[in-house]
Amino acid sequence: MYHIDNKVEFDKSFLLKEDETTYESRCSGEFSPDRKVYDLIDLFSGAGGMSLGFSKQFGQPFRSVWANDFNQFCVDTYNENFDSHCVCGDIVKILAEGKIGIPKADVVIGGPPCQGFSLLNKNRENDPRKELWRPFLDVVQLSGASIFVMENVPQLLGTYEHGEIVGVAEALGFKVWQDKLIAANYGVPQTRTRAFIIGCKFADPAVLFPPRKTHYNPDAKRKQITIENYLSKPEKWKTVRDAVGELPPPVGTAIRDEAPPLNLHFGRNPTELSKKRYRAIPKEGMNRFDLQRIAPELTPKCWIRKKSGGTDLFGRLWWDRPAVTMRTEFFKPEKGRYLHPVQHRPITHREAARFQSFPDSFRFTGSKIEIAKQIGNAVPPLLAARVADVVRLLLDQKYKQWMSSQKEKEAELCRV
Repeated sequence: MYHIDNKVEFDKSFLLKEDETTYESRCSGEFSPDRKVYDLIDLFSGAGGMSLGFSKQFGQPFRSVWANDFNQFCVDTYNENFDSHCVCGDIVKILAEGKIGIPKADVVIGGPPCQGFSLLNKNRENDPRKELWRPFLDVVQLSGASIFVMENVPQLLGTYEHGEIVGVAEALGFKVWQDKLIAANYGVPQTRTRAFIIGCKFADPAVLFPPRKTHYNPDAKRKQITIENYLSKPEKWKTVRDAVGELPPPVGTAIRDEAPPLNLHFGRNPTELSKKRYRAIPKEGMNRFDLQRIAPELTPKCWIRKKSGGTDLFGRLWWDRPAVTMRTEFFKPEKGRYLHPVQHRPITHREAARFQSFPDSFRFTGSKIEIAKQIGNAVPPLLAARVADVVRLLLDQKYKQWMSSQKEKEAELCRV
């Protein structure tokens, strides 16, 4: 490694070895207790899934110093799990009023609301939420952060707004890279795909980003697993069975006064018609088309009229595959593939949280509807942790360079 004009250049082969070593150390819990800790700001934080992936609990040397979200329920959950520094409010107004100071930080992370880009949003062309990346970058500048990580829906990449984000970030002195990451490739039992944009002031993040995959699709061709794309000992994708196979049948229809994981392992009160529909498609992988084929008299007319699309609607999960993308209404099987593989019911809040890779110890607060929103909108912590590996490695190399220069200065003073 050498530096020119305060920029850091890396030997890629060295970095790949370091990446392997630090990942293995993190997973085994053998990281050094005296390592450098970096300050973090989380914007549009939600319940804190991304902060959690960057935290000590996931083996990372990041300390959240400030966070913000517009939703009070999310803020309450965030503050329940981290130090109480998450502020509720509109970040645009917070910055305009200037009453709350933005602290200094090494990294800014966050996911500006994605509905403005989502294919589910029919009014996305004129949605003002597409512009919330601007205050995100304002906070990056105010905090003095040298790295930022922005998360969003995959549809963001390649848009005009994506080009604007890159242009503004480059004008602020950042080198920027981006990619779409599939959560299952990083140990999350879910095939969620998200876009990540990473900017770094002192190096080109493309040297390490996207992070090499830690897990592989067992149905894919083995020749696709290369040292450029995967760590040396990748594991098979985590499955529904891995995540929730040992849970007993849920009890009741409300948040339970019991210790985790059972506190969020409750069911619903479906109608008799819904129960008949569940029983009509008993095999894992079945969906609304199977319902129409087997029991057309139980099939809603709107589904019969819709001849194409929506293959996940009213679908059962597979035991030995990852779950599909968890959304905020995962408890409604008519919204997606949210039926249990064998039991005649939708998945529970606890099951959805596990599919998102939240540990059972994470404390969600609020009503069951609000908790469902927090779970569905979250960045899977395990995915965030792998992104954090890249951020940590970049910052560590910069810190080592700085330490080396300090020792050189001290040696020079001694010679004088």
